[in-house]
Amino acid sequence: MQALIRREMVLPNLPSASGVEIVGEVAYVIGDDAPFLYQLNAATLAAGARTTLFETAHFSTGRIPKDVKQDLECLTALTVPSGETGLLVLGSGATPAREQGFWVPLQPEGMAGTVYPLSLSGLYAALRQQLPSGIILNLEAAAATPTELLLFQRTVGVGTGNLLFRLPLGATWAYLQHQTTQLPAVTRQLFELPVVEGKPAGFSGAVWQNGRLLVTASVEDTVDAVQDGVVLGSFVGELALLPPDKRRVLPLELAPLRWPDGRAFRSKVEGVAVYREMGPKQLELLLVTDDDAGGSTAVVVELSL
Repeated sequence: MQALIRREMVLPNLPSASGVEIVGEVAYVIGDDAPFLYQLNAATLAAGARTTLFETAHFSTGRIPKDVKQDLECLTALTVPSGETGLLVLGSGATPAREQGFWVPLQPEGMAGTVYPLSLSGLYAALRQQLPSGIILNLEAAAATPTELLLFQRTVGVGTGNLLFRLPLGATWAYLQHQTTQLPAVTRQLFELPVVEGKPAGFSGAVWQNGRLLVTASVEDTVDAVQDGVVLGSFVGELALLPPDKRRVLPLELAPLRWPDGRAFRSKVEGVAVYREMGPKQLELLLVTDDDAGGSTAVVVELSL
């Protein structure tokens, strides 16, 4: 498996990119310390409209401070049981302020519609019960199959908490919409991710495309779910959805991101979307990065599986 970077572009006026999803001709991007859903031209990455997800008085400097931000880390497109297609945006859950989500229906022309807030505190309480002892909930990515919502727990500094939570999509949507008080069943899978300089990677992005689940992971020199650390590398690859088994830790092979000359890519990848399938095992991907200082880039990668 090989992941080669073809080009990288700065995304101006888009702080701390944390998730990306391509729907039609639009690339939607969220930032973990921004109150907006950004829309870019998928082909050129030219900036387009932006949709306000929530009102805040803390964005005057161009970034919401860490201690009050909602930390929107998870973005996925999905079709709900009613047939409506939209974007699901979720906070990380690492602090009480980060238990908020949003549902944004998409109009036929690809424009984001009305924003509907979602309270995630009940769902996140159920997820915390599935975590290993001493691990803090810190969701960093989401993807949706036709039947499941997949949520990825990122645990930094230790290799014992990188989990995939699998939830039935219909039951989860009914709970989030207050159509039922019954929490959806949650199953989990624990993964062993690559290590760089003795530090294990943690999940950072995910996308479901044509029956294939692609994930990204990055390595930070930190053991704190809230505080950032020096980035040591990033990875991308495919994750096979096997029957859940709590007793097994599944090793996950991922390709390190590299420049064509072999240099390691030392930026923190935060999200992944599929541009196109170039062959049965060759994909062109769009990744977004966050430098933890308010800067963001878009990275086009050729992945050979």
